[in-house]
Amino acid sequence: MDARDKPGHDDLGIGLTPSFTLRPYRAEDEDAAIELWRLTWQQAYPGIDFTARVPWWRERWRNELVPNASIIVAEHADALIGFVTIDGSGYLDQLVVSPDHWGSKLATALVDEAKRLSPNGVTLLVNKDNARAIRFYERNGFAHAGEDMNPTSGRAVLKMRWKA
Repeated sequence: MDARDKPGHDDLGIGLTPSFTLRPYRAEDEDAAIELWRLTWQQAYPGIDFTARVPWWRERWRNELVPNASIIVAEHADALIGFVTIDGSGYLDQLVVSPDHWGSKLATALVDEAKRLSPNGVTLLVNKDNARAIRFYERNGFAHAGEDMNPTSGRAVLKMRWKA
């Protein structure tokens, strides 16, 4: 069943629930998306200064992700609470969910949108020490597809792949 056929989805395949709405990214979302990225990663890795990384991230966001990926954002009460990026090759670069929505259905809804946008498969890299994220992706049908090193952070990462 395609995500568009599931209850609670509108004709564009963008999900609607009482707790959040998914929609395509708009340029005016930039500041909120960048702040959500900073806040979420700071929570996940408190020993890293993500505030210092914001200028690098803003440049990467503007020059790499926005022009080359589909970005779906999640809103609740007019606030951005999550987003996912998926490029034309099926690479999911970012899945960001506000820490106060961790454990909710939001991350799954965002991954489902990435799958809908890339029905031939989705690949991603996840930090090898991020057991919570690895379990999440496994529960959502992703399989281990190798290991690598993140060239920016130097951290070990797992390659994961989902195929329909």
